[in-house]
Amino acid sequence: MAATAHSIAAELRRRLPDLGTKKLHKLLYYCQGHHLATFDRPLFGETIAAWDMGPVVGALWRQEKDGDIPVVDARLGEAELNTIGYVISRYGNLTGNDLEHLTHSETPWQLANTSRSPGGSVAIRHDWIRDYFRTAGAAVDGPAFDTVQVRDWLYETSAAHQPGDLDSVDVLRARMTAGA
Repeated sequence: MAATAHSIAAELRRRLPDLGTKKLHKLLYYCQGHHLATFDRPLFGETIAAWDMGPVVGALWRQEKDGDIPVVDARLGEAELNTIGYVISRYGNLTGNDLEHLTHSETPWQLANTSRSPGGSVAIRHDWIRDYFRTAGAAVDGPAFDTVQVRDWLYETSAAHQPGDLDSVDVLRARMTAGA
């Protein structure tokens, strides 16, 4: 079964208890962005849209607001779990408001926002997200990594581990800096 925004949200909530709605939706956006940039395919199929508060997975937001929360039984693969782990390590200490301000400064939300009326929403296209996260959105403090190298490391990780094994942040950093 393919990953859904619900299954990614469930894993984010499992790893970050007390995760608020605003922060959840921004982390979903960052998961989608880094996954698109690395694997050239979406992490989940639901649309991310520009809202007043930044990127939001509208279908998930509406279902949860209405109390229609599906049971999530999708097993996530190593690539999906590693994407989630990377996003949490990079953005997990920021607040929902911090992430809102950050996303408002980024090209994908800005492009969608140009045609959005106040209070409305406009879809943020996958190609905008992918292109941004392959360039400016990939910048980190520390060494810059080539997208092909990161993809290779993530694939190597999935081949070397059994389902359910998770790499620590220190192990991932060591693997990445060893090849840099």
